Amino acid sequence: MATGRSHRPATRSRGIPEATVARLPLYLRALTALSERSVPTVSSEELAAAAGVNSAKLRKDFSYLGSYGTRGVGYDVEYLVYQISRELGLTQDWPVVIVGIGNLGAALANYGGFASRGFRVAALIDADPAMAGKPVAGIPVQHTDELERIIDDNGVSIGVIATPAGAAQQVCDRLVAAGVTSILNFAPTVLSVPEGVDVRKVDLSIELQILAFHEQRKAGEEAAALADGAVPHAVARKQSADKGPDGDVPAVMPA
Repeated sequence: MATGRSHRPATRSRGIPEATVARLPLYLRALTALSERSVPTVSSEELAAAAGVNSAKLRKDFSYLGSYGTRGVGYDVEYLVYQISRELGLTQDWPVVIVGIGNLGAALANYGGFASRGFRVAALIDADPAMAGKPVAGIPVQHTDELERIIDDNGVSIGVIATPAGAAQQVCDRLVAAGVTSILNFAPTVLSVPEGVDVRKVDLSIELQILAFHEQRKAGEEAAALADGAVPHAVARKQSADKGPDGDVPAVMPA
């Protein structure tokens, strides 16, 4: 089976925009769900809705893959699953190391979606000597002293950093020096990497802050609506739910 070191995805050489690459996993997830339901074909409108994008954008994205579908029939689900999987490099074996086996690292190690999507957790690595040898998700944790050997022995090109922020850059530097060229960073810090190394950052606190912004904005809109004498959405929904069978709001019964 091919491994990550010897075969790299061809998306850059084929000129596929990064925005399109970022949407390919969304299409693949929707298509996989259709495949599991034995759905043979899907229209661009149906697939776009399932992926959460508009159909024009989907058709443009698929044009980069050389897939236009069949007018009046739609897209062949199984063929698109294969085509997108191949483009993303998921028809290969991608050994991955996870560094930092705290609560988050352990949760990632236990995530069952890696294997089904072409990723094999080759090793779990932690700096705590007390963790060495302890199994997590059936894989014994190894000490960071072994990091370079582990990467070389397994042909690893993708590393996952789930360490505290203060240790992340040092771990990143060691991963890169050992030959890792793609990093998924869960540590709450920005990593500095040389050209040719790809970093994807997952920061849960930032996502929550963005949601907090939207909640605050909605609260402000509700307050403005109250000031203008309008009925807030939440109150309107409750009043609608409280209406009796004839559409009237039931009278409040005395205690």
